[in-house]
Amino acid sequence: MIKKLLYEYFSAQLIGWNSGTNSRIMPWKGEKDPYKIWLSEIILQQTRVGQGLEFYQKFIINFPSVIYLAQAPDVEIFKLWEGLGYYTRCKNLIATARYIAEEKGGGFPETYEEILSLKGVGPYTAAAIASFAYNLPYAVVDGNVFRVLARFFGIATPIDGTAGKKLFTTLANELLDKEQPALHNQAIMDFGATVCKPKVPLCASCVLQTHCIAYARNVIHVLPVKEKKIIKKNRQFYYFITQFDNKVYINKRTGNDIWENLYEFMLAEDQFSPSADVEILSSIFSKNFHAKNFIIGKISNVYKQQLTHQTIQARFIHVELTSALPLTKYELIAIEHIKNLPFPKIVTAYFEDKNGFYI
Repeated sequence: MIKKLLYEYFSAQLIGWNSGTNSRIMPWKGEKDPYKIWLSEIILQQTRVGQGLEFYQKFIINFPSVIYLAQAPDVEIFKLWEGLGYYTRCKNLIATARYIAEEKGGGFPETYEEILSLKGVGPYTAAAIASFAYNLPYAVVDGNVFRVLARFFGIATPIDGTAGKKLFTTLANELLDKEQPALHNQAIMDFGATVCKPKVPLCASCVLQTHCIAYARNVIHVLPVKEKKIIKKNRQFYYFITQFDNKVYINKRTGNDIWENLYEFMLAEDQFSPSADVEILSSIFSKNFHAKNFIIGKISNVYKQQLTHQTIQARFIHVELTSALPLTKYELIAIEHIKNLPFPKIVTAYFEDKNGFYI
């Protein structure tokens, strides 16, 4: 009985806060089009709302339906995604759009199981689409939800372990208002984002404070618990912007490394030398690309990009060739075509720098 009353209290307070106090505005709130919900959720995976909003709006303008997205060339879609990061999401977005267009006749799946089977869609995203688009009773469990539940119920089980994920998912579904799942899901996510925040939660004005275990025990900043530590590594890239006959060598990245399907210049990954003089850079270029007749030009400062598990540092070196190189990995393209291709953020940062590569 006590458990039932506590669950009812939690849900009632949450829904009451949402209808009376929640002022968080986002363009996809209240949206019923599953395509737009799916698009927003994929964009917001591992992306801040403030950053994702701009990309969401660009995608909706350029690809107003899943058919438009499915018919667009890969390079056009990746170019629009440029700067958003985690490019596997974009790869999965393209694959799913084409699957829906070709196998489902453009009709978005309408059951949780079908949605979950889509490439790049996990339990959270499937629950979000199912509840927001079709009002199906599936609870969303994202970082905000983990935090609210861990604090309110005082749960110290790590959220990134198998047991924790199962525990929190079960609890979230038990708490879910089955009559209005979309409203409940949006409310708890917004509550976690605006009230039960990671670092500076608004406990003084929190409607759940009275029965919050973390607040009562003063362990707000301890919960939720994570057991896995991210191991980060540092990588250093020499990008040689190598030109011949008003063309430049580029490569499309493949494999399981970072930035798959994005383009880059001739790359030598090596530890940076304390000095970046012409002699050292000439040696690196010659050793990596078996080049003999070339001239080292402008040498950039070091640019930096922070990824989740890696810190990338890059230096850009301009090279002029007197004859073409017999390279199989790289291709020569006209310089004016560079602007149409998607590049990693660290490369576009160099483009945008007033001292950078001028297209």
